[in-house]
Amino acid sequence: MKPTLLILAAGMGSRFGGLKQLEPVGPEGETVLDYSVFDARRAGFGKVVFLIRKDFEEAFRERIGRKWESRAEVAYAFQAIDAVPAGFAPPPGREKPWGTAHAVWCARKAIDGPFAVVNADDFYGADAYAKLAAFLSEKLPPPPRFCMIGYQLGQTLSDYGTVARGICRLDGDGFLDGIEEITGLERDGDGARAKRMDGSVRTFPGTKTVSMNCWGFRKMIFEELERGFAAFLKEHGKSPAAEFYLPTAVAAIVSKGAARVHVLPTAGRWFGVTYREDTSRVIHAVARLTAGGEYPNPLLGG
Repeated sequence: MKPTLLILAAGMGSRFGGLKQLEPVGPEGETVLDYSVFDARRAGFGKVVFLIRKDFEEAFRERIGRKWESRAEVAYAFQAIDAVPAGFAPPPGREKPWGTAHAVWCARKAIDGPFAVVNADDFYGADAYAKLAAFLSEKLPPPPRFCMIGYQLGQTLSDYGTVARGICRLDGDGFLDGIEEITGLERDGDGARAKRMDGSVRTFPGTKTVSMNCWGFRKMIFEELERGFAAFLKEHGKSPAAEFYLPTAVAAIVSKGAARVHVLPTAGRWFGVTYREDTSRVIHAVARLTAGGEYPNPLLGG
């Protein structure tokens, strides 16, 4: 079975100021998301699932979906605030979705086998998709094996504001030993810094491995995510803003021994659109890759 690509495209883009999933970055108006699907398809992925919100479904299908529906097997899943396990309900006034781990859980009915997860607004590079496809096509012994594409922190920062990153801890064999979600990271020389709640500052070297939400999973993760989400809701379900982050959820699965995660380093470059000012950097990066022959122009052959 060819693996499925799940693209998380339900973000609200509050720092960007709009639907950055639809922002053109390619020479013919292609989006970052278009390059993700293109790279995944040529790496051997069979199906694409777009995880979106109902309120922009029509615009998304018109701008993105229709061009791919004639070229690949495409399905849609929807992230909604009221999509919670039985016995739970969202609190009054909750406006934000529940986070990336919740988004993955919301796609469970559209996925039948091994799958990769990526963000719609992150450009991961062809090497990342090739490594994901190869890993997900392997038959590995128990316990269940997941994978994560690892990037260097210094290559994932924005020049225009702070970001959140999952700082990874690896064991001696290259497996994920834990992830700490750090918010408010800003560039500091070759590395990064972030303030603690008490005002003190933490620093991180630029070579630190971070998660950019580029994962390979087996289907059993949905059961684990549901258990983790239920536990999250018991503790944080009344919060109007708390989020169930995917790196944190995976770290919890690893810590109890339910799965192991191979961390696969990539030589490819990551480019992301967190703030609107980041767009020009991505446009120039895509233009260089296209000029170098890594992508056709136009991407989909007209």
